[in-house]
Amino acid sequence: MVLSVSFNKIQLPPNATGPEALAFELGTGRFFTGVADGRILKYQGRTAGFVNFGFAAPNRSKSVCDGSDTANPNPECGRALGGVVTQLSTAADGEPYRFCNAVDVHQPTGNVYFTDASSVYDIRQLTIAVNAQDSTGRLLKYDMKTKQVTVLFRNLSGAVGVAVDEEEKYVLVSEFIANRTLKIWLQGPQAKKFDIINRQPMPDNIKRTTIRNFWLAAATVNQPTQSIVPIGQRITAFGTVVQTVRFERWYGNKSISEVQEFGGGLYVASRLVDFVGVYRP
Repeated sequence: MVLSVSFNKIQLPPNATGPEALAFELGTGRFFTGVADGRILKYQGRTAGFVNFGFAAPNRSKSVCDGSDTANPNPECGRALGGVVTQLSTAADGEPYRFCNAVDVHQPTGNVYFTDASSVYDIRQLTIAVNAQDSTGRLLKYDMKTKQVTVLFRNLSGAVGVAVDEEEKYVLVSEFIANRTLKIWLQGPQAKKFDIINRQPMPDNIKRTTIRNFWLAAATVNQPTQSIVPIGQRITAFGTVVQTVRFERWYGNKSISEVQEFGGGLYVASRLVDFVGVYRP
């Protein structure tokens, strides 16, 4: 039996590329995304399309930054990964952030969980970090009540995805360089310890679903060509794979950075294309 699927492309504005992550506005279907040149765009629907909403870098120059792409990132332009940017912190334990990458908010408390993918390399040096097998990443928490940042875990290898559970008992963290996803315990007898729950190559953003599963953007490798196939995996909190969706039909061998479930579809983000994909089974 062949199941029909649909895939639509929500095209970015001219000179915009690399929508790496998405943040949906509650109940409207509108969403925010950060693109390669540092802008935050808001999607207003089919008729209005995208509008400029803001940017992350306080000294961003429009003439220098607009239209810059993923291949040539400029830290002065910023690289917002979705949503509205308000600067909460610039360092933890006296150590400035080098490569802030993933973020998730625990909705009941407002606590912010985020990663600094590397303490040594910045966004321009991603390839160097991968080749060096960098493991200086950190998992951090911004406490909304105390306004303080705590380092929860160190020595992560390319920490680029994070998702906290509803009770704040654990956090899932993907390690892009180590090709694995961790379950880091925050409470109970296993607090500050971790379990390896998934070893899918190139894991990126992790997004919760309404039924307490998680969508993980990742890849698989075709043999013997060694070319990558971008995939989305729906996994449980224990790492059990419930569903796998392959996206090579629309992305070829380009990696994807996020798969997010919304309104009956899967919204797909990638820093290597100029559109947001919408997959519907």
